[in-house]
Amino acid sequence: MIIDGHCHIRPGGTTLGKGERFSCLGGPNQPSSTGEDVLAACGPAEVVFLLGYVNRYLEAEIPNAALRECAKQNPGRVLTFAGIDPTDEKIRDGIKQLRDEGFVGLTLSPACQQVHPCDSRLLGVYETAQELKMPIYFLQGETLPSSAALAYAQPLLLDEMAREFPELKLVISHIGFPWVEQTMALLAKHRHVYADVAGLAGKPWQAYRTLNLAHEYRVIDKLIFGSDYPSFTVKEAVEALYNLNKFTLESVLPVVPREHLRGIVERDSVALLGLRQE
Repeated sequence: MIIDGHCHIRPGGTTLGKGERFSCLGGPNQPSSTGEDVLAACGPAEVVFLLGYVNRYLEAEIPNAALRECAKQNPGRVLTFAGIDPTDEKIRDGIKQLRDEGFVGLTLSPACQQVHPCDSRLLGVYETAQELKMPIYFLQGETLPSSAALAYAQPLLLDEMAREFPELKLVISHIGFPWVEQTMALLAKHRHVYADVAGLAGKPWQAYRTLNLAHEYRVIDKLIFGSDYPSFTVKEAVEALYNLNKFTLESVLPVVPREHLRGIVERDSVALLGLRQE
């Protein structure tokens, strides 16, 4: 079974505003896409995670309503993570409503939202998400908008929150690039901290280096497969992972065991994140 743990859509009503250079959302040159597009591109995946995005500071939004409609039309196959903005004073009550509407988790982007991950405004978000058992994706990216607070993107800043809310499950997207080593330390330290491999399909050397590091740190079992659609399809992302060890041919470089690569591709991230009973 393949579960695609990191996808975005860009339907009508999507506005990237000042966040169009945020590579996690596909970048400024990506065409519009719908739920049908993502399901076609992610065909081999039995379940797809659609990640929303709301950022009032950048005037950017992937409408939660579009995600909700896609999930409604594809019950069981599409699981949705609602974009939230911590600067919204009513966000805590809004999270409960999002849960009632069928969203299984939330997405944040502290660097782009100009909010420190341990800002007091987020404490209520974490508390409510832990209570409702809604995992949180922290959206990273190889390229951030020029106005983003890069320092707030450091995975290390999540340590305090992970200690304060030990039952809250969180996912660091793009393995926390460029602070990969910080991400590995968090994965090793905290039981409910995970990371996805979205974006590695287009960076073969970075993919090899990162997954070899995860293998050496013994945290590779905490990595979630993600295509990073619309940047890549599931097929492209899977092939990139299975071709990872080409750098080791006729060299002394260590191999990432194939069973661990298959483990990433076939990982049941739905059960891992507690989104349904195992």
